[in-house]
Amino acid sequence: MENLGLALAWSWLGMPLWVWLGFLLIVLAILAVDLGLFHTDAHEPSMTESMIIAGSCMTLGLMFSGVVWWLYYSGAAKSLDPSIATAATASARAWTAWELYLTGWIVEQTLAFDNVFVISMIFTYLAIPPKYQHRVLFYGILGVIVLRAIMIGLGAALVHQFAWILYVFSAFLVLTGIKMLVMIDQKPDIGANPLLRWMRARMNITDKFHGQDFYVYQSDPKTGKMVRFWTPLFVALVLIEFADLIFAVDSVPAIFAITQDPFIVYTSNIFAILGLRALYFVLSSMVHRFHYLKYALALVLIYVGTKIFVQQFIGKIPPEVSLGVTFVLLAGGVVYSLLKTRGLVDRPPAEVRPEASPEAR
Repeated sequence: MENLGLALAWSWLGMPLWVWLGFLLIVLAILAVDLGLFHTDAHEPSMTESMIIAGSCMTLGLMFSGVVWWLYYSGAAKSLDPSIATAATASARAWTAWELYLTGWIVEQTLAFDNVFVISMIFTYLAIPPKYQHRVLFYGILGVIVLRAIMIGLGAALVHQFAWILYVFSAFLVLTGIKMLVMIDQKPDIGANPLLRWMRARMNITDKFHGQDFYVYQSDPKTGKMVRFWTPLFVALVLIEFADLIFAVDSVPAIFAITQDPFIVYTSNIFAILGLRALYFVLSSMVHRFHYLKYALALVLIYVGTKIFVQQFIGKIPPEVSLGVTFVLLAGGVVYSLLKTRGLVDRPPAEVRPEASPEAR
């Protein structure tokens, strides 16, 4: 256990402390601009506003690849990924890190697309008004940033302490990809969610909204005392955080199968997630247009998982090959989806209702 703790601490020291602090400041600045500039009051984000925010976050994610290149070229980073650390020259080291970051960012960005579908179902089931959805997603992102840091830190410690864990991750990805192909048309039943059932049985939950508040104090019907009641916004927040925890079980092994460098793993994760709030408002009304992207994502997971095993027999697969395969599969999924659904009119997600029934709540 002591060795695992040391490995956990050391794994995050592959990058100087000032770099981590600088990245954290960038993330906080993005969140501050989003909250302070675009969402000073509760309103439904327009398509234009959402596209600007989503586009800006994606652009920053791409631009950060240049920062990654410079950090590894300058020698500021001591990478824990063998493919980067053993590169013959500074230039080779930098380009390898750049390619691994982009591959991880693209995969994570696409995995985040599945979150959009589930978030849409949660908001629909709980009848969350569009003008309050951004607040839920904003605090959800804060929780995700902390949760992913913990999971990636633990994953990095396990990978560097027990090298064989990569094979476990890889086998899990292959099985996940196959499962996605088999169950691709099945939709999750939000009402049957065990966490939602537990909350309803053990917590005071009101079915009414009180502005943007997550809780209110009101009289208990049984005792007459003033007690705390949680609003549907809080229920949505908890369900979204739980959904991300489930997605992270796929996401974290996927990125560690691409690279074992904790800095690249975490930064690619966070930049992919930062635009998720705006991406939701852009894509929630047209998520049906990307149905076949799920098939492409399943194939990417199978490829990433299989690669670890195949390399034992054919030698290391260059990062540029993995980047190319990932891009071609996902781009093909997007193009094929748009072509197959070009006759459909963009519409709100299925089962959208202007007002949820008491049973739904």
